[in-house]
Amino acid sequence: MEAAGWLIVGLGNPGPEYELSPHNRGFMVLDRIAEQNGIRISRPDSQALTGVGALKGTPVLLAKPQTYMNLSGGSVRQLMAKHEVPVSRVLVVYDDLDLPWGSVRIRLKGSPAGHNGMKSVSASLGSQEFPRLRVGVHPGHPLSGGTDFLLSPMKKALREELASLLDYASQAVEAVIAEGVEKAMTSYNRRAQGQNTEEA
Repeated sequence: MEAAGWLIVGLGNPGPEYELSPHNRGFMVLDRIAEQNGIRISRPDSQALTGVGALKGTPVLLAKPQTYMNLSGGSVRQLMAKHEVPVSRVLVVYDDLDLPWGSVRIRLKGSPAGHNGMKSVSASLGSQEFPRLRVGVHPGHPLSGGTDFLLSPMKKALREELASLLDYASQAVEAVIAEGVEKAMTSYNRRAQGQNTEEA
């Protein structure tokens, strides 16, 4: 990792039972980025599976913490320290049940809201001043249990839309790396249906 590189973290839960759950969208986006850029996310490092490569000519370290979602921060902190990545170049990709299915929100900073993975990352880094990409996973109909939905395999109809959504989120990550967070926000933050203004 060069000093100008980025640490890109996807949040999720390890294990085959969670592989196709909405809560693992961060893992899925990183896998798609790796696939499209010839990067192998297979090297154990700091309680994560990692892969080194480049996006748009910029060195990156892709990381999928294997500590389970609510303990992800410890792995991220270790990776930052080991590879000397400043907090401003840590991009965290994760699911957000408050956003509609298919939406993407890039932000420069912010609170973790109710996301346990982001609570762990913010607490471990002692900061909320790092960029993040939130991927909307709300299916658009009332949910009897949000946790059950997040941790259960996606229904067939949602899985059929997954490829194009992962491509869009992957492109958004590449835009952050190549063009900067603010320009990527302008290009990729999708409006939820019925909204007149885009959320920052």
